[in-house]
Amino acid sequence: MPRPANDVQAFEARATDADLDDLRARLAAARLPEAETVYRAAPDPRRWEQGVPLADLVDVVDYWRTAYNWRSFEERLNRIGQFRTTIDDLGIHFLHHRSARADATPLLLTHGWPDSIVRFIDAVDELADPQDADAPAFHVVVPSLPGFGYSDKPAITGWGTEKIAAAWVELMGRLGYGKFLAHGGDWGGNITTVLGGRFPAHVLGIHTTFAEAPPGLTTDGLTATERKWIEETRDFWRHRAAYAKQQATRPQTIGYSLVDSPVGLLAWILDKFAEWSDTEDSPFERISIDRVLDDVTLYWLTRTGASAARIYYESHDSLDPDLRVDVPSALTMYPRDVEKCPRPWAQERYRQIVRWSSPEVGGHFPSLEAPEYFVKDLQEGLAAVLAGHR
Repeated sequence: MPRPANDVQAFEARATDADLDDLRARLAAARLPEAETVYRAAPDPRRWEQGVPLADLVDVVDYWRTAYNWRSFEERLNRIGQFRTTIDDLGIHFLHHRSARADATPLLLTHGWPDSIVRFIDAVDELADPQDADAPAFHVVVPSLPGFGYSDKPAITGWGTEKIAAAWVELMGRLGYGKFLAHGGDWGGNITTVLGGRFPAHVLGIHTTFAEAPPGLTTDGLTATERKWIEETRDFWRHRAAYAKQQATRPQTIGYSLVDSPVGLLAWILDKFAEWSDTEDSPFERISIDRVLDDVTLYWLTRTGASAARIYYESHDSLDPDLRVDVPSALTMYPRDVEKCPRPWAQERYRQIVRWSSPEVGGHFPSLEAPEYFVKDLQEGLAAVLAGHR
C-alpha cells in the first residue's frame, strides 16, 4: 500500500562497508596530473590560480583514505534527528531538532552548493537550545535540496528555486509549522528570498547572507566600499564563475566525473571552499578538514554530483526581477563572500530591513568558518525579525 502523501518517516544514515571500502580503493588507485605551473611556496593565495594545488590535494586524499571517519558524521546526523517525506512525488530528506524551550519559533535553514546539510551541522544544537537563556530558541529544520544528499534526484526538469520554496512551505506545514522563520546562504539565500516574497502568510521573516538586488540599479550614491563590492562581484562573474556556466549548461557532462571519481569530486568542491572562504591560502585555516570531507563524502556516497549540479540548470539567473520581500528581513554581508549587495540596492527588493550587518571577517561559508559568530549573528538577526513582525 502506498504511503499517504503527507507521511513523515524517521530516517537513519548508514553507508555500507562495501561502499566505504570502494571509496578507499579508488583513492588509493587515483591517477593525478602533474603539478600546476604556478607553483609557489605556502602560504600564498596565488598558489591556487590554476585550481587546487597538487600538494594540497595529495595531503587531503591521503587523510581521506587513512584517517577520516565517516561513521562519526553519520552518528552526528542520527543524533540530531533525520526524516524523509514525499512532496510532489519526490522524496525529501531533512534534519529536525525540536527545542526544549516552550517559546521556540520554527526555523527553516536552507543550504546551497557545493555544500549540503553539513553547512549547518555545527549550529543546530545551539540554535535549538541556546546556552544563553536570553537568546531566542528555535525548532530547527534543515532540508536537503532536491538532488542533494539523501533527498531524491529529480527525474524530470522543473525543480527550480520557486518549486523548492513551495515544497518547503508544504514540508513545514506537515511538521505543524504553519508560520516559520527562514534563513539561507548561496542557493539557500535565493530560496529564502523566494519564501519571503511568495509566502508572506507563512513566513514570519527571513535572514540571509545572500541578497540579490533587482537588475539595472545605478551606482549613484553608493559609498566607496559599496562600489568596491560591486566591482568584486562583477570580477567574480567575469573571471571566476566557469563552474556555474558549466553546471548551468552542461551539468550531465561534468556529472560523470563527479560521480565516478572521488578525487575529481574532491577537487571540484575543495576549490570552492578555498576560493570563497576568508583565508589567505588554505580553506583549512578556518574550516576543519573533517567538515569539508563530511560534505564531499556525502556527495560521494549518495552519488549526487550530477543531480546537485542541475540546480544551476534549473535556476541560474532565474530570480524574478519583480519579486519583492515585504516580511521583516535581516541581512548579513560577510566581507569575503563572492557576492555582496549594497544596502541601497538590497532595499529595492527587501522592503523591511530590520537589521543589517557587515562583519569584519567571514566568507561564503560563515556557519563553517566562524560558527560561534554565525550563530550569534543569526540569533540577533532573527530576534530583530520577530520584533519587527509584532
